Amino acid sequence: MQGKGLIKFVAIALTIGCLYSLSFTWMANKVENSAEKYAKGDPLKQKIYLDSMGTQPVFDFLPFTYNYVKEREIPLGLDLKGGMNVTMEISLTELVSNLANKPSDQAFTTALRNAETRQNNSSDHFIDLFGKEFEKLNPSGKLATYFATKENSAWIKPDASNKDVIKFLHKESESAIDRSFNVLRTRIDKFGVTSPNIQKQEGTNRILIELPGVSDQQRVRKLLSGSAKLEFWETFDNMEIFPLLENINKTIAAVQQPAKDTTKAAATTAPAQGGGKLATLGTKKDSAGKDTSKLAVNQAEQAKKNPLFAILAPATYQGQNGQASLRPGSVIGYSAQKDTAKVNSYLNSPTVKAMIPANARFFWAVKAVSEEADVFELHALKATGFDGTPALAGDVITDARDDVGQDGQLQVSMSMNVDGARRWKQVTALAAGDANNPNDNKSIAIVLDNYVYSAPTVQNEIPGGTSQITGNFTPEDTKDLANVLKAGRLPAPAKIVSEYVVGPSLGAESIQKGLISTLIGIAVILLFMAMYYNKAGWVANVALMVNLFFLMGVLASLGAVLTLPGIAGIVLSLGMSVDANVLIYERVREELTAGKSLRTAIAEGFSKAMSSILDSNITTFLTGVVLYVFGSGPIAGFATTLMIGILTSLFAAIFITRLIFEWMLKNDKPISFSIKATQNLFKDSKFDFIAGRRKFYLLSGIIIIAGLVSMFTKGFSLGVDFKGGRSYFVEFSKDVNTNDVRTVLAKEFGSAPEVKTIGLNANEVKITTSYRIDDATEAAESEVSQKLNNGLKQISPDYEIKDAQKVGPTIANDIKVSAIYSVIFTIIIIFVYILIRFRRWQFGVSAIVALLHDVLVLLSIFSLLDGLVPFSLDIDQAFIAAVLTVMGYSINDTVVVFDRVREYINERNTKNENLPTVINNALNSTLSRTVVTGICTMAVLLVIFIFGGDILRGFSFAMLIGVIFGTYSSLFVATPFVVEMIKNKVEVKPEPVKVQA
Repeated sequence: MQGKGLIKFVAIALTIGCLYSLSFTWMANKVENSAEKYAKGDPLKQKIYLDSMGTQPVFDFLPFTYNYVKEREIPLGLDLKGGMNVTMEISLTELVSNLANKPSDQAFTTALRNAETRQNNSSDHFIDLFGKEFEKLNPSGKLATYFATKENSAWIKPDASNKDVIKFLHKESESAIDRSFNVLRTRIDKFGVTSPNIQKQEGTNRILIELPGVSDQQRVRKLLSGSAKLEFWETFDNMEIFPLLENINKTIAAVQQPAKDTTKAAATTAPAQGGGKLATLGTKKDSAGKDTSKLAVNQAEQAKKNPLFAILAPATYQGQNGQASLRPGSVIGYSAQKDTAKVNSYLNSPTVKAMIPANARFFWAVKAVSEEADVFELHALKATGFDGTPALAGDVITDARDDVGQDGQLQVSMSMNVDGARRWKQVTALAAGDANNPNDNKSIAIVLDNYVYSAPTVQNEIPGGTSQITGNFTPEDTKDLANVLKAGRLPAPAKIVSEYVVGPSLGAESIQKGLISTLIGIAVILLFMAMYYNKAGWVANVALMVNLFFLMGVLASLGAVLTLPGIAGIVLSLGMSVDANVLIYERVREELTAGKSLRTAIAEGFSKAMSSILDSNITTFLTGVVLYVFGSGPIAGFATTLMIGILTSLFAAIFITRLIFEWMLKNDKPISFSIKATQNLFKDSKFDFIAGRRKFYLLSGIIIIAGLVSMFTKGFSLGVDFKGGRSYFVEFSKDVNTNDVRTVLAKEFGSAPEVKTIGLNANEVKITTSYRIDDATEAAESEVSQKLNNGLKQISPDYEIKDAQKVGPTIANDIKVSAIYSVIFTIIIIFVYILIRFRRWQFGVSAIVALLHDVLVLLSIFSLLDGLVPFSLDIDQAFIAAVLTVMGYSINDTVVVFDRVREYINERNTKNENLPTVINNALNSTLSRTVVTGICTMAVLLVIFIFGGDILRGFSFAMLIGVIFGTYSSLFVATPFVVEMIKNKVEVKPEPVKVQA
């Protein structure tokens, strides 16, 4: 075996890397288990404990804090943890209108309205649709007429072409999406969700947000849907506010009961000031939550005497005389993130609010003072407008851009309109103070959504409305600040077009069922391989467990989110991973039958199986790539798991098993590849697949024709993500009648919703309605929720909405288009690959015929059986994932047979056999592999179908049917069809044999 040393090095390096990545999950769980024991069922105490451990090392001998390991653990998807998935759509209609200064021209407004309507059924970008609609309404019209404004003069001239204007609008729309993304990301960070996920959906005006563990849906909707509010505030100086803070500190200490004790976890982690620097009063704690220093008691006493300063360190610095002095500027204190809520509660208490001047406001900085310290600045702002408003609103901004000054320093350039420039001159004159006294310069705070993004000090009065903001900026800082300033002039509201809510109880059930199905699936594979291949089967089992370890380690290192379909992908990957071992073992058995020694047979088996292994896995991997590109959420998670599983299984099957065999041979360990019952199984089989092919064509034709009739008459049960609407998974405490539920909700919604039972339980129903699906307002959401609950209470007062999903029409259309594209691209990619590898178009066409056969059979069965089986057969994203995976499995099977056909064709001149005989021999020689791999995969899918829960039942059923017919098509459709394609052609010439010196 060549390269044995390199393989060992890679295996050891991969093992160390996986152990490192998985250790974070173990460490995070260790802390959380300790918190659970400490809290004894009290959620508040558990949260306080975890907050206190946030910046503490998990182990004394490691530098990793709980926050650090938590960020690097394997994150759980919403379907396992519960929470809310939201897709936000940025309103480009309003953006375009604002860029043109909201013209009332009929052609312009009609074009906008028509583009909005067309977007519901089109995958084209809104800006392109607007351009087409405008040219349709006004063929000779010039868009520059509307967009060549004073604010846009740097980019759009009066003579600019429509193409140039569209390009400008695309750029501005991308900028608006970036702004919305940053605003939403900041809001989510401040919301306090653990491990949130927010990502732009490239090529669209949408942003996907996942919030694990949240339960207050209304609060989330309100948080995400509000428009960004940009403001400019005058500020107080730290020296003006510090006496007030001292009085507040004394007042809080006096109000609090002297005997009142605070929780140790909170008291021992409070930051305080010392020597002009931020310090920590808290003591170090071990994992059991006990104090490790006698200073804890003294610190707790200090916290009682100075309750505010114990968690808000005054902004000070060390002067030349070594004494602590108050730092000039608007920053009045520093606080750890976990303590900011407590500071807010102190400052908002009635007693303290009465002490604070009416024009004083306290806002936190949006970012921590550094990446290392989770500490935030508190700014003191001065309300100078009417009714306590800021000095200036953000809508006066005409332009903002990141720039480089003449001195080479990074800066942000900002321009204002006439009214803004006039007011800005007054505000900056007041902030600059006496021109001869630089020590009295004050700051102007730039505030977005009540968070301070920057508070630059004003050096002098700024006339003309054009300003440069400088500071210790990075390039990213200047871009972010420029985007923040633009949010004032170009508001682009974000609306919720899709949401998916999973209750915590459903998430817990999913974890349990996913774990059970995984363990049973692994046990089934291990048992089968050991029984069928004897000692070699145990070698394959070792490789299988190594594969599972590598797979989880790589997922952890990539930060891949683990979802319920992802767990199914892991189990399926394990089922399919034995295929490489099976291909090798069957080749080894052939070589042993030919009379070769064990060492030679093993070497030849690995060598001859390599081509089939690579071809079959590459085609499946390409299917996973397509699934990842066109899928989203859990489906993308499934694709990620599938692709990584293919790579790790190849490494384990090809290299790990070879190393084990080499060790066994070196140490004269007994090696056997079968037991007595399987030794001669499928050996010398002589099934004539070609002669009976037309019978199988007929059988497939009957199923497909019956299915097509059903598709055009009965149709499909489309999932909510394909047709749009609202869907709810409701569990009642007793069995309910679906007709009763439908009748009651029809009165509430005005039209009857679709109501189905889920699985075999008559107390679980799925409700789907399109009521007010086009209305994304909070009022509409509240009304739908109220009507749904009113109806459900009439059925039974004891129920739980375990899962809720909303998909708008534009999202539903995009999902359908993506599904169609994904299937088409998969077919094209597979055809091209087979054409390149086998150099015969007949093989490519036959493979595609088999794939189309598998898809049509699967669609036919879903249409025919819908409503006849006690589980959902919805056509949704999960079904498309199943179809694509089945296509990958089917082509995997087909390619293995094709590879043997190619090998036999190259040998046929010496055997003088016709093509049907060659193909029959190839099918019979690979029959053992086809059956063994099929049994392993089907057994795993059967386990998922039975134990994976109702959510995965439709998905696993589609996979199960697909694998059965995929195996069937590789034997009775794909390869026999090669005979139909070339039987009347000139004798196929074998590929030339290459001779190497």
